[in-house]
Amino acid sequence: MTEKSSVEAWLSGLGAPAADRDYKPGHARMHDLLSGMGLRRPSLRIRIAGTNGKGSTAQMLAAGLAASGLKVGLYTSPHIHAFNERIRIAGEPVSDGLLFKLLPTIVERAMHIGASYFEVATALALRAFSDAQVDVEVLEAGVGARLDATTAVPADMALLTPVALDHQAWLGNSLSEIASEKAHVFDGCRWRISSAQTTEVRAVVDGLIDGVDYVDAVRLQLSMRGAHQQMNAGLALAGLDVLRNEGLVSLSRQDAEQAVCTACLDGRMQEVVRGAQRFWLDAAHNRHAVEALLPELHVLGPFDAVFVFTREDRDLSETLSLLRPLTKRLLSDRQGADATYPSIKEALEKETNKEAGCFLVFGSFITVAAAEDWLANCR
Repeated sequence: MTEKSSVEAWLSGLGAPAADRDYKPGHARMHDLLSGMGLRRPSLRIRIAGTNGKGSTAQMLAAGLAASGLKVGLYTSPHIHAFNERIRIAGEPVSDGLLFKLLPTIVERAMHIGASYFEVATALALRAFSDAQVDVEVLEAGVGARLDATTAVPADMALLTPVALDHQAWLGNSLSEIASEKAHVFDGCRWRISSAQTTEVRAVVDGLIDGVDYVDAVRLQLSMRGAHQQMNAGLALAGLDVLRNEGLVSLSRQDAEQAVCTACLDGRMQEVVRGAQRFWLDAAHNRHAVEALLPELHVLGPFDAVFVFTREDRDLSETLSLLRPLTKRLLSDRQGADATYPSIKEALEKETNKEAGCFLVFGSFITVAAAEDWLANCR
C-alpha cells in the first residue's frame, strides 16, 4: 500500500470531505484532539471567516506575508483534487509522507471522541504548522465562526469577508442569524477587519464586536478575475497594512500590492483552453457568489453553454434565470434547465462535441474537480 492510498484510507474512515455535511459545532472535540500535542504557537495567527471569498483572501494574504520574508502556514478548504491542498507550508502542499506520519494518532483519537473530518483536518494543519515552526498561520473557517474548529485556538487578527445566506441548516435562516455566527471570528483578536458589508450585517457585527474596521475594494490588476476579487484584495491588503504599521512585516504597500496581484487559486474563474474551445471553471455554490460573478460573466460571454452542477444537498435552481441571458444552452442536474444530466462529465461529453466554443462550468469544488479531470483526459 502506498503512502497516498494509506492517507486516503485513514481519511475515508471519517466520512465525506465536506466541512458542512459533517459539521459538528463546538470546541470540546478540538480541545480534546489538541490536548497533549504541545503545539507551538506561532508569532502571528490570523483567522478568516465569511460566506464567499475566504479562500481567495487567504491566498492573497499568504502571498503578501511570504513576500515579507515570513514562513507561512496556510489552511484552507475544501480541496479540489487532493487533501494535501488544504495544508500548505511556505506555499507548498504538505507531502503524503508527512500526512501518513501524523494521521494515525490523530485519527485514532478522533474516531474515539467522534470528531469530524474537518476537525481532524484542522488538527493536522496545526500539528504540521507547529512542527514546521512557521512564523504565521492563516486559518480559513469552515462553517460559521463561533463554533468552528478554527476558532478553537486563539488568534491575533481576524478578517471577515462578505456575509450572505449559506449553510442555513447550521447557521440560521436569516442574514442576521448568519452574521451573528460569523462575527465571532473576531473573538479574542487584537485586530479586527471586515470587508464592506450590507447595513443589516454591519448592524449585527457592530452590536456584538467593538472596534471592527471596514474596508472597501481596491482597483488592481489581479491574477484572479472578477470585480469581487477586488474586495478580497482590499481586505488582504488592509490586514497587511495593519501588520506593517505594527512593525510585524517589512513590506511596503507597493510590494504588498504586487504580491497580492500575483496570487491565484484553482476554481476561481479558472481558464482552461482545449484547442479552439475555452472553458471557465468556478466553484461558486450559492446565489451570492453567482451574483458576484455576473459582471465578469457578461464581459466573458456569451457562452455556447453554461453548466450548473452542485451537490445533492444544495440548490442553485433559483440562479438559472440569472444565467439565461448569458448562454444559448443552460445545462444542469436540476429541473429548469434546457436539458438535465446526471453528472457534469456526461453533460460535457454531450454538449461540447463541436470544434470551437466558449463554456462556463460552476456549482461546487466537486464540479470543478470533475470538469478538470474530464478536460485533462480529453486533451
